[in-house]
Amino acid sequence: MEPTTLELRQDGPILWVVLHRPEAMNAYTATMGADIAAAFHRADRDDSIRVVVLTAKGRVFCAGADVSAGAGAFDTESGAGAKNFGGGRHGEDGDFVAAMMECRKPSIVAFNGAAAGVGLTLTLPCDIRIAVDSAKFGCVFTRRGLVPEAGSAWFLPRIVGLPTALRWCLTGAMVPAAEALAAGLVSELCPAEALEARARALAMEIAENTAPVAVALTRRLLWRHSAEDSPKGALAVDARLNIALGKGADVHEGVSAFLQKRPPAFPGKVSTDLPQPDLWAERLLR
Repeated sequence: MEPTTLELRQDGPILWVVLHRPEAMNAYTATMGADIAAAFHRADRDDSIRVVVLTAKGRVFCAGADVSAGAGAFDTESGAGAKNFGGGRHGEDGDFVAAMMECRKPSIVAFNGAAAGVGLTLTLPCDIRIAVDSAKFGCVFTRRGLVPEAGSAWFLPRIVGLPTALRWCLTGAMVPAAEALAAGLVSELCPAEALEARARALAMEIAENTAPVAVALTRRLLWRHSAEDSPKGALAVDARLNIALGKGADVHEGVSAFLQKRPPAFPGKVSTDLPQPDLWAERLLR
């Protein structure tokens, strides 16, 4: 099914996922969440896609949830909000957070403008975030009588630290791009006219220089083990993974390319060449 809230285009190894409701400042609906989930499922299944770039059309990345229904916009059971949030697709394509986290391809967010509420939190499961230098960010939930959603109470403190996450969420204030950069929410800022080119350059740096299988496993290692209270979990997995990978064609190619001073051409495919799961790998690959 073609998405109705996104524009999708494949540019070589990059899948561009573009929020496309500019007339509504790309306001989020349940349909948009399902469309995002479907796009990440597509990227996960397609070996020709190495990196997902999430960005938006217009001058705003995402103004937050669609409140066109007025004061009842968040009454999703019996109120006016059911129109935007009560009828989204569910099941495999319905949970964008799970789709982003389980996708075996890395993801980059290119904020072309302000991101508030779910417009910010929907990006937190992604791996790299960059922004235009005029962007602003807001965890505005308490100013609407709500609490942080999309798992952001877990994601945000891991990214910016608990004290910063508490201040942002408790005040609900908009945060300028420079503060977001200093806190680590975004890794770099650039002028608006350079954003797409910079996002593409980052994506191509991954696509042209890294092994798809190693990237998929590295992403899982970092997300799953970085919050544990000791390195034991990572130690139990990383050595066994490298033993499995070390005898494979990707490592042979990576070392050969390095020694021969040429770009690598890794043969491994995420769809077929991940190490066979057993008791140690199930936890990582599931």
